[in-house]
Amino acid sequence: MIDQRKCIGCHACTVACKEENRVPLGAFRTWVKYVERGSFPETRRHFAVLRCNHCDNAPCVTICPTVALYRRPDGIVDLDGARCIGCKSCMHACPYDALYIDPASHTAAKCHYCAHRVEMGLEPACVIVCPEQAIIAGDLDDPTTTIARLVASEPVQVRKPEQRTRPKVFYVGADTAALTPRLQQPAASYMWGERPAAELDLVRMVASAPMTDVDGPRSRPVYDAPHAPRPWGARVSAYLWTKSIAAGVVLVASLAAASGALRGAAVADPLVMVVAPLVSVVFLLLTTALLVLDLKRPDRFHYILLKPNRRSWLVWGAWILLAFGAAGGVWLAAGLLHLPTVVSAVTVPASLLALGAAGYSAFLFGQAEGRDFWQSSLLLPHLIAAALVAGAATLIVVDAAWSPWADLCRAVLAVGLVMHGALVGVEVLRRHRDHDAARAARLLTRGGYARRLWVGVALVGTAAPLALLVVGTASPSATLDVVAAILALAGLWLWEDLWVKAGQSVPLS
Repeated sequence: MIDQRKCIGCHACTVACKEENRVPLGAFRTWVKYVERGSFPETRRHFAVLRCNHCDNAPCVTICPTVALYRRPDGIVDLDGARCIGCKSCMHACPYDALYIDPASHTAAKCHYCAHRVEMGLEPACVIVCPEQAIIAGDLDDPTTTIARLVASEPVQVRKPEQRTRPKVFYVGADTAALTPRLQQPAASYMWGERPAAELDLVRMVASAPMTDVDGPRSRPVYDAPHAPRPWGARVSAYLWTKSIAAGVVLVASLAAASGALRGAAVADPLVMVVAPLVSVVFLLLTTALLVLDLKRPDRFHYILLKPNRRSWLVWGAWILLAFGAAGGVWLAAGLLHLPTVVSAVTVPASLLALGAAGYSAFLFGQAEGRDFWQSSLLLPHLIAAALVAGAATLIVVDAAWSPWADLCRAVLAVGLVMHGALVGVEVLRRHRDHDAARAARLLTRGGYARRLWVGVALVGTAAPLALLVVGTASPSATLDVVAAILALAGLWLWEDLWVKAGQSVPLS
């Protein structure tokens, strides 16, 4: 429990934590944030001691693919750095910004309640060093302990109770605005230091889309620890795009094979036999490479398979991609060996696995519970629509514009673009129930990402290719089809990039 009525903002807890646990420069496991409210001379400074909340329902434990994060029987959420692959998913799952990547080990790290001291019957370092005894630790399940009595008798609050993580850090006498980022006006500078350039870029981005649903003047942070802006970057955006292509070409080729079977034609066209599975395998390999390269410890990527956490959708995604790759490999081999019967037999399981490969990311991002914008029920159908757009567009560029399946690919691309455009519109324009999700959407519609969304995604990436397809219907032209397909692929990539960035642009702490 943190008694903010006693805290004097001396940072003794921060220094003790860094010394006890050898926390490197630039990283913090517990830190003190200064927040000021009011207009001079009627101003007041509030302190907020922030750290891991050791949640009973810790989302970081659920999403961690290698059980590097786990909840001990005594309630401490601990981390085994020897198992961590540096995927950064825990940083997005935690609503409290409590995890960071250690610059020395390149693995995740966080407050572990000084577990090595607790096991010896000692209190955490931050507790014993606090000069005001403002930090109180103990067993909440034992009603005779000081912390249990205080939590039961004092008006306590926790950070972000709406996340339903059941946090185990309680605050007494804390200013609500100091604990709630949405009640704070982003600040570009601090009292005694400069913010990193990447953080300044993020502050300006958030300031470009001000919200008006906060009653009264917001507080202003005047001192804070640095935080990693947007841990998932261009590789994650590209992974979503390449995965859509890998899954989409199989879905479109399966439709072509089914269409041929309905007409009583044998599956013998090169697009179905070789081109589609070859493109799928190539882009699946690119997807795998992007996922591995995005890890801070790529040398441990195999831990996902050898030390899996079966509750994590990172693990399920790896299994789905492996099975999908195997099906694509069989399809390609059968096509190269001119075995149409085998190709016909493998199209159904391959298309089902393609749907799984395209859609599993919806559940993965859903486990990133710290990012409210990603908690959308529209994400799964949107990923399927993106796969249809990517698959049809890629096949048009590679082969289908001059093949017997040109009409089918054009039709699938048109349907996919309509679905994609509609889902983008609903996602960014609908009323969001969460403030952070609403702010992320506002960044896309009215903030720093607005021009790229409306011009790049809506106009160039969706409306223009649809118009070209309509023109091509009246007077068929392979060139128009290819241009439409390229624009659709570019618009899809831009949307994936904006969606990933916007979801990470709203501060967690």
